[in-house]
Amino acid sequence: MPKSVAIVGAGVSGVTCGVVFAERGFRTAIFAERIGQRTTSGAAAALWFPYDAQPADKVIPWALSTYKVLVDLMKDIRSGVSMIELRQYCRTGEIQIPDWAGPFVISTEVEKSLTVFSSGFSLNVPLMDTTIYLDYLADRFQKAGGSINESVHFEKLEDVDPKFDLVINCAGIGARELAHDADLEPHRGQVAIVPKIDKMKCAIVCDDDPLMYAIPRTNDCVFGGTNEVSDNLEADPVTTKAIVSECAQVLKMESPRVLRERVGLRPFRKSGVRLEREKLGDGRNIIHNYGHGGSGFTLSWGCAQNVFDLAG
Repeated sequence: MPKSVAIVGAGVSGVTCGVVFAERGFRTAIFAERIGQRTTSGAAAALWFPYDAQPADKVIPWALSTYKVLVDLMKDIRSGVSMIELRQYCRTGEIQIPDWAGPFVISTEVEKSLTVFSSGFSLNVPLMDTTIYLDYLADRFQKAGGSINESVHFEKLEDVDPKFDLVINCAGIGARELAHDADLEPHRGQVAIVPKIDKMKCAIVCDDDPLMYAIPRTNDCVFGGTNEVSDNLEADPVTTKAIVSECAQVLKMESPRVLRERVGLRPFRKSGVRLEREKLGDGRNIIHNYGHGGSGFTLSWGCAQNVFDLAG
């Protein structure tokens, strides 16, 4: 096993890996250009649900492993993890319930007031309030002895200080350049943060065009969203208006004011999540853990444990 570990990237994948290693006694440091709410993870709705990631034969076991950890984390009020009813709908035809979802499904009815939808199903899933959960993870990591280094940019992975004998690449979309991986594709997601909606007790998601989701959190609500191939990190006011209008129409309410706009680039990898070990040019071991698409939170603990196993 390595004695010291450097993790590149401070999104949910990087910090979760950090927790796994630091709490097992390894000298662990995270290096990233942005941390916390400024990462792509900070812009995520962070519902547990496998989305925009492949291959299914790996993604689903990682997701189910993460589910178990998140259910356990709900016992700690500081974690920002709770269970919520997710209602997954489509506008036309009959929705296909994924095989993995079977044990979790609690209903296949469409709420009568949501007349825009033709079919759907409901299941109870963990929700990670990113405004709480990311800080919880970082605090847990640092309490275990880990360090977080912000505003760090590497031109290549070999630039990581040689005192670290294992490097873990959790750079998300940044791995396109760092790992020279042309398979990575930025799936741009824009959301609007609106005030808390007291009457809203469940999350509503529709993958049909236009993509729509409304997810209540502790202190606010996330309206989304988009999923387009683009590197643009600037919030588009026209898109924000369309998102808020669509969500308000579905929820049969007046359009609420927008507190914040967020844009994140989901790191979708066309050939599937990359989780494997190889050698750097300087001979050190590196484990790649990126390409999770829209499932970074959903796969985080399962992938982190896989990374730990590969480090052995």
